[in-house]
Amino acid sequence: MKKTILITLSLLLSLSLFAQANVETGSGENTVTVYTYDTFSSEWGAGPELIPLFESMTGIKVNLVTIGDTGELINRVLSEGENTEADVILGIPDDMAYRLFDADVLSSYESPLLSEIDDSLEFDPEHRLLPFDYGVFGFVFDSESGITPPESLEDLTKPEYKDQIILIDPRTSPAGLGLLLWSYEIFGDDYLTWWKEVGENALTITDGWSSAYGLFTEGEAPLVISYTTSPVYHVLNENTTRYVALIFPEGHHGTIEGIGISKYAKNRENAEKFIDFLLTDGQETMAVLNSMYPANGSISLPQAYDYAPKPDIIRRSSEDVVRNQLSVMLDDWTKVMTE
Repeated sequence: MKKTILITLSLLLSLSLFAQANVETGSGENTVTVYTYDTFSSEWGAGPELIPLFESMTGIKVNLVTIGDTGELINRVLSEGENTEADVILGIPDDMAYRLFDADVLSSYESPLLSEIDDSLEFDPEHRLLPFDYGVFGFVFDSESGITPPESLEDLTKPEYKDQIILIDPRTSPAGLGLLLWSYEIFGDDYLTWWKEVGENALTITDGWSSAYGLFTEGEAPLVISYTTSPVYHVLNENTTRYVALIFPEGHHGTIEGIGISKYAKNRENAEKFIDFLLTDGQETMAVLNSMYPANGSISLPQAYDYAPKPDIIRRSSEDVVRNQLSVMLDDWTKVMTE
């Protein structure tokens, strides 16, 4: 591919009221330090609502540390090892969890709230990561763009979508990784051919979801890889159904987000309280502001979720693919997309 891929840096939100560039000490009985991705603490994320609520309900001070996208979050946890200040690690998807499992940096926690969570969402039998929400990857379409929406992944390679698509790097973002796995599930060993062709149509490939979706809502391109639940935000906050999640008959790739306790947590009891809060009082807010589905099956959702269609076919990658093939797939992707 002759085109040079534009890697747009994720929005840095270190000046957010709730994001802290320098971690306060994790010691002390009345604190808990939470590591998470940047979207959580952004102005449209769940953090600005959930953190004050948790603090007021429990009297526990939250030191919230945001670390870019999920890939950066995992790298930070792995690089710090036993020297980490993290008590809680929030926002690890099932497809990337093996990196923390293999490094043995998480501690098991059998929360009493697990009984409220569907067994199909529990991707870790050792309960090192507990599911708090889930979603489905899909392309979101600007219905006011004037172009005909694609009806399949294959359609995205057609000439009419030249410069009409915003993609995300699978090496740095769960959304990009989800699309990589989705393409493999649909095209098998020909997935790189699809990527090369759709890459020629891409306006850009960003490093994270925030930057990609920001470009999309700014009108830079009418198609972006995101989640089928993304339109919920626009219905609730902008009273518009302009942005539509496209459902493809071949099925979509699903994702489950987990939260866990660091093996080196200094405030274990408070970490457990934070997780239990997120799985109960924080569930609806987390799901709605994260534009995902809540893991707790007893939670009622607003009517806006009528605009978050669930595909008839939701795929998940096998453990063999994620653990044994993914690193090779990412290397091959890099070679193909940077030729």
